Amino acid sequence: MAQVCRVLGDNVKALRLVQGLSQEALALEAGLDRTYISQIERGVSNPSVLVLLKIAAVLKAEVSDLFIKKK
Repeated sequence: MAQVCRVLGDNVKALRLVQGLSQEALALEAGLDRTYISQIERGVSNPSVLVLLKIAAVLKAEVSDLFIKKK
């Protein structure tokens, strides 16, 4: 499970940076707390499906994109 959370976190961070968003901006647009985004990106939080849907919508991505391990 830890590896899945790590991949998720890495992908959220990468997509956020591509969009030019800070953690604060992503959190604000998704209706979440910035510290929660930080926890997700560090792989220490296990977000719900609803949270993943909110994040994916802001990042203009599919939820499945958040779980694809990049090489």
